[in-house]
Amino acid sequence: MSPRGRTQSSSDSSLPSWTRFENVDIKQSKVPLGLQWRSNAFYICCTVGVGAFTDLFLYGLIVPILPFLLQDRVNVPESELQSSISYLLAIYALASCLASPIAGVMADKLSSSRQLPFLLGLVMLLLSTILLAVGQNFAVLVIARFLQGASGGTVWTIGLALLIETVGQENLGKTIGTIFSFISVAGFFSPVVGGFLYAKSGYVGVFGVGIALVSIDFIMRLLMIEKKVAAKYIDALHKAFADPAQSDSSEAATVTAETPLLSQRSADLVNYRLPEPKQRITRMLPILLVLRDPGLLTAFFIGFMQAVLFGAFDATIPIVASSRYGFDSLKAGLLFVPLGGADFLLGPVFGWCVDRWGTKPVSIFGFTFLVPALVLLRLPTEVATHLQRGHQIALYACLLAVNGMGLAIINSTSIVESGNVMEKYWKANSELFEGQAPYAQLYGINSMIWSAGLTVGPLVGGYLRERIGYGNMNAVLAGVCAATAVLAALFIGRKVEIKSRADEGEIN
Repeated sequence: MSPRGRTQSSSDSSLPSWTRFENVDIKQSKVPLGLQWRSNAFYICCTVGVGAFTDLFLYGLIVPILPFLLQDRVNVPESELQSSISYLLAIYALASCLASPIAGVMADKLSSSRQLPFLLGLVMLLLSTILLAVGQNFAVLVIARFLQGASGGTVWTIGLALLIETVGQENLGKTIGTIFSFISVAGFFSPVVGGFLYAKSGYVGVFGVGIALVSIDFIMRLLMIEKKVAAKYIDALHKAFADPAQSDSSEAATVTAETPLLSQRSADLVNYRLPEPKQRITRMLPILLVLRDPGLLTAFFIGFMQAVLFGAFDATIPIVASSRYGFDSLKAGLLFVPLGGADFLLGPVFGWCVDRWGTKPVSIFGFTFLVPALVLLRLPTEVATHLQRGHQIALYACLLAVNGMGLAIINSTSIVESGNVMEKYWKANSELFEGQAPYAQLYGINSMIWSAGLTVGPLVGGYLRERIGYGNMNAVLAGVCAATAVLAALFIGRKVEIKSRADEGEIN
């Protein structure tokens, strides 16, 4: 090595790792262009957020125009309108429910990178958007919604796994809260945009915006580089330029320093040791052994109920707006503004609360808050004869905002709690999971259950509204929220009772 080379090496040791390697021949080292910003945590979070935003935006974009699309293009009779809308909303969720666990297994087992299944989800989304734009019969619309749902399941499953690997469990609450607030704009404001575009430009404007969003999403996903992929390039560069003797001594010091920590961690996680799997399915998918944890099951149910509420609102608000107040698609979409606005503003706040105080108190408070909030939705009907129409609409909008606050409180509790539980099992049983945390599989199951809630929500909401009325429908949902608050109080944050593999006698 030349004197100039030795001088450069010693002086560069004080610089950041990225700066030291900026003069390396890119072709020779095969380092992707823009590796630093493409693997940056903020960019990865933005990409996941935009992916989820696009999915929910296209889901909600057609909510206010479904009644008009079904009547004008498919000629569905008015008497079958509510059931047809509920079926189309449920088909989306059913497809997402089926696709989510498959995407989770693919991401954890079949690929070293999650970019490919992430992009495949976007291809399905593009196909569904085209079919919705040109479909002339109910069967085509069903296929389009199925593809859209499969795309959504893939996006959510892989996106959540990417988030936890990027920001860590300790920052997941505020990250999820912020992203959920961002995508709540899509979930609740996209009906406003859909109604406006349909009223002003018809189907061309609605689906033109959808395809533009898909294009932006595709570019962002294509450019993204996962942290673990970027780490391989950085490690290779460090090995190429590092002093071997210095590297060995540094690694030895690191192992020595971490040993006491690892011993303490093992002692703390003894209650999370799993039995040796005996059946083929549990050997292939050891995550199934974790599904008997009551805290994890409660976290899943919280996510299920959150989705039920979303689905029930999506299926019933446009119909209530049309039948009770005579609203067109634009005005029906505007009713989602107070619901989504409260969620957007308060989501990050309660995400921070989850990181600060934990999932248990936030879950209990959120579902307890939703009980009176849902019951109060009976008021616009009961005082209809005593208030002018404008006052009824204002009252209904205010009550929707109150319910939006409740949804903001429970935004991140399910995802954070399930991640907390899985992290403990993974650290206590790393050999069972082959050294890799099964977060994609976990959030595949989480997404599947969320999608099941989106399937049940529109069907149950639409059925109850037709059978017992809108006010009583919300009273039933309030009762289930009360039961969910009790479950959260009993099981969230509860330690498991498994002591060791040798002592575990259950079927596995």
